[in-house]
Amino acid sequence: MSGSDPKANLQRCLQDARDVLLWKLDGLSAYDMRRPMTPTGTNLLGLVKHLAGAEALYFGASFGRPFAGPPLWITGDAEPNADLWARADESREDVVGLYRRACAHADETIAALPLDAVGRIPGGEGSEVTLHQLLAHMVGETHRHAGHADIVRELIDGAAGQRAAGVNTPEGDAVWWAAHRERVERAAKEAAGPA
Repeated sequence: MSGSDPKANLQRCLQDARDVLLWKLDGLSAYDMRRPMTPTGTNLLGLVKHLAGAEALYFGASFGRPFAGPPLWITGDAEPNADLWARADESREDVVGLYRRACAHADETIAALPLDAVGRIPGGEGSEVTLHQLLAHMVGETHRHAGHADIVRELIDGAAGQRAAGVNTPEGDAVWWAAHRERVERAAKEAAGPA
């Protein structure tokens, strides 16, 4: 990664996380991509929907460049967490298309403004932020949710890693991974001491 263009470097990191998030949906049924896999309801399609809202808010409304589409963030008396799951009438194509459009809109903002451009996050105190701050925030936010997606996908069907086919994970078949997990479990029990 070159140090000569900080904006391009940040945008490349953001795009990498966007790509990881979307490939986590590949090959899954409508049910599996919506399935709540944690007690708080974390699901793959909901993570994509949530990040569509984040891209639209931070790189759209914050810089006076509203995103042309449905309202993506919860306001007023809307149901809490409505941005973190997809209704039955919201297809994968709808949510992924929305995300791709929000990302394209964000990329236009990023291209048009210098890193020191000042925006204002709508709502609350309307705090002032720079494009640089929001780019750094969205890199972290998107990678964080891509990590959630990695764990959720592994719980669904065992697919893991940052790249398709687990390119960035150690090679190993189901037997190898079971033995690895057992080693980790034994170490955890040993560290905990007698029950």
